[in-house]
Amino acid sequence: MLPKPPPREASSGFLCLPPYRIQGISIAGEQVAIQIPELDLGFDIGCCPRAALPSRHLVISHGHMDHVGSLAYFCSQRRFQGMGTATLVCDERIAPDIHAMMEGFSRLERQKTPYELLALKAGQQLEIKNNLYLKGFEVEHTAPSFGYTIIERRTKLREHLVGLPQEKLRELKSRGEEITRELWIPLMTYIADTEPGAHLLTPEVRESKIIICECTFFDAEHKDRARIGKHMHVQDIAEWIGVLQCEQLVLHHVSRRTHMGVARERLDELLSAEQTARVHLLMDHRTNRARYERQLEDAERGTR
Repeated sequence: MLPKPPPREASSGFLCLPPYRIQGISIAGEQVAIQIPELDLGFDIGCCPRAALPSRHLVISHGHMDHVGSLAYFCSQRRFQGMGTATLVCDERIAPDIHAMMEGFSRLERQKTPYELLALKAGQQLEIKNNLYLKGFEVEHTAPSFGYTIIERRTKLREHLVGLPQEKLRELKSRGEEITRELWIPLMTYIADTEPGAHLLTPEVRESKIIICECTFFDAEHKDRARIGKHMHVQDIAEWIGVLQCEQLVLHHVSRRTHMGVARERLDELLSAEQTARVHLLMDHRTNRARYERQLEDAERGTR
């Protein structure tokens, strides 16, 4: 009798949520690595698929192994592939531990892998692209953990000046009058391991156009497990979505024990049809592939 072949490795999930692609792998307790190519941004690095390497900034939520296990490899491979020094972003509470981990690899390899680490305080902002800022905030987990919101800064003409000719606007500006106002638009929020709480109800989180959030448990009997591990349960999602203004909610970090078909059924049971339409499971390959094929067909029809 022939032995069985090795189990298949997890393949990357993919969602096209214009203008962004959300891609990566996220399996609770095993590996989390999510990329937003349009933002040159990666979230967590529990594994290191090749598609993660171009990320200009790699943002770390917390120090659990399924979220940072490939951090040193990521930094090393960027140098090896000629992509330059990795720029890492993390909660300032875990920055010393990340430095210690990298130092341990340097001693082990007998060579130093360069990297840059930017440690953020809660509420501190970092400009990652022109007029785009990354803002960290504390969430509740079993280890120090951050969520992150990407915020766009826009300037808009003050309402009472709308319609005035350009000559008049230039005149007002030359006299020192402020003719524009700043708007801060939350575009996307990433949340890894967390339990429900007030940190999920802030305006910046609720008003984000896209939210990427963990949901580890779907079985009705696993509510206590979620509380012990400080994770989200699908019933928490059902309560939370009622106050969210997001256009899309992407769930990741689903436990391997939950089949994607069962997860989708639980969402259908707990959410309204309108809510279900804007909720996606990152690792639901079959549903996401069918959705992308429809998007391609729609795009092709639109160019005819």
